[in-house]
Amino acid sequence: MRRAIFPGTFDPFTIGHYSIVTRALSFMDEIVIGIGVNENKNTYFPIDKRVQMVRDFYQNDQRVSVASYDCLTIDFARKVDAEFIIRGIRTVKDFEYEETIADINRKLAGVETILLFTEPELTCISSTIVRELLQYGKDIGRFLPEGMKI
Repeated sequence: MRRAIFPGTFDPFTIGHYSIVTRALSFMDEIVIGIGVNENKNTYFPIDKRVQMVRDFYQNDQRVSVASYDCLTIDFARKVDAEFIIRGIRTVKDFEYEETIADINRKLAGVETILLFTEPELTCISSTIVRELLQYGKDIGRFLPEGMKI
């Protein structure tokens, strides 16, 4: 069985994240969406709310599970017996950062990272921008997967 983690803060989980999970499921048997606790980020939703939103969204897909973690991503991957880390890439800046982290993760733990490039129409969507729109009372429905409840 091929199991991967898809780590992030997912504050909130966007259509870009959904697209990455959907595409990764075409070659992975199971994906664990790992919602990380990052003390350096000011999140809009508490960790329990983020986990519950994503868990509720994927409740009918047995190939996807959701868990929170507060350790290194490679330690979380080991904890859930994942061989791979899935990451989405929107920009060249994302690529440079992810390449460095992927090299370290492979050297430290032997965990491979698979980078999926975001579809061009989704590259402008980030949790940061969606969160800012939400803070100003704007409708964010078009940036969330259909059926995602906030």
